[in-house]
Amino acid sequence: MTDVDVVVCGAGVGGLAAAHTLSRSGLDVLLLDRRAEPADVPKGELLQPESVQILDQLGALPALHAGGAVGVDRLAIRDPAGRMLLPVAYTDLPGAYRQILCTGYRSVLDALAGVLPGTVTVRRGVLVTGVRRTPDGRVDGVTVRDGGTDREITARLVVAADGVSSKLREAVGLDLHRRPYDHRLVAFDVAAPPVDAEVCAYLTDRGLRLVYPLPGGRSRVYVQIRPDDLRDGTMADLDGWCDGLLAEVPALGPLAGPLRDSLPTRQALTVHRLRAPRLTVPGLALVGEAAHAVHPMAAQGINSSLADAWTLGERIAAAGPDPAGLDAALDDYQRTRLARLDHTATVSHNAARMLTTTGGLARLLGRRMMRHTAGNRRLLRLTAGNLAGVDLRPLRPVDRLYQFGLLTDRRADAVGTQPTMNEGATS
Repeated sequence: MTDVDVVVCGAGVGGLAAAHTLSRSGLDVLLLDRRAEPADVPKGELLQPESVQILDQLGALPALHAGGAVGVDRLAIRDPAGRMLLPVAYTDLPGAYRQILCTGYRSVLDALAGVLPGTVTVRRGVLVTGVRRTPDGRVDGVTVRDGGTDREITARLVVAADGVSSKLREAVGLDLHRRPYDHRLVAFDVAAPPVDAEVCAYLTDRGLRLVYPLPGGRSRVYVQIRPDDLRDGTMADLDGWCDGLLAEVPALGPLAGPLRDSLPTRQALTVHRLRAPRLTVPGLALVGEAAHAVHPMAAQGINSSLADAWTLGERIAAAGPDPAGLDAALDDYQRTRLARLDHTATVSHNAARMLTTTGGLARLLGRRMMRHTAGNRRLLRLTAGNLAGVDLRPLRPVDRLYQFGLLTDRRADAVGTQPTMNEGATS
């Protein structure tokens, strides 16, 4: 049996960041992951300004810049021919962090791993199988399988950062509310840069087509498909499918050749939104995808994971060393993050619904909302701040009426007219 201050289970972005922030309090941290090597998947590639700020404060940002991370100033919604429909500019945001940073998920993992303090021990190939509890029910460690041997590790705090299928979340009886979207996404790693250095969503009758730059002169392309398109042979003729995609979105023409070359290595992703109603039990906290996930359109997944880790580190740093102090800090973490996660889920779902709905009244309302938002500088500024995470100003019910064109906004050219919702996670 091994005694440590903190066990973090899962060495994804949330787990690595949590290990770092908790070690800043002088705690000895053991970071466990069942994989022998880090994952390299098409996710977490768009770092919102809040994430950039956190990574900078953790010392990981220089490595991302050295690896060629691409900074972009806006998220654009365009029609299939490339004409601008709605520009969400980040250049008007307050502070020093006013860009989305586009990079690879593995690059973020490597950057965080490269700046872990010496008080963090990383062990890979260790499967966490359950939790330990004290007689009064408080979590005080984990059970693991390491090299074919079952053993126990005791800890004052356990952090579950072990992903959507979290064994620790299940072990402590925390539910997960999961709601799938009515579509899937196919991701392509394209060996050519996009036409514009921006995160660009093309609005089509068949749903979302998202393009953004990656390091090394590459692009990521996401294409919305129906849930059964890969199962019923719809994409069996990949060349024909690609012909249809390029005909549908002429703006993708400059990527035609490299996009075709990337077809054999495509990755299909199930899309859902989920959240645990609680983030903590005494002695344990959920971080990242173990607790929540949103549609990738709004680029909030990695943002939320890093903010979880930062907030948890701040709250634990202010707690006393005894279990009562730690559990009070966990309650504070839960209270702070749940309010923010609800806001993020609303922003992400509204963005996804506006861009992925392919028919009916919802599609018409989404187009109407987009048109009126595009003509309102104040609403555009609010949208940028909410997506960026550095200047949160939730839209009011009257703002929704402005978006649908049901009222005229006499302050459409004004900015900074609402209270902020900043939680102080990156102060």
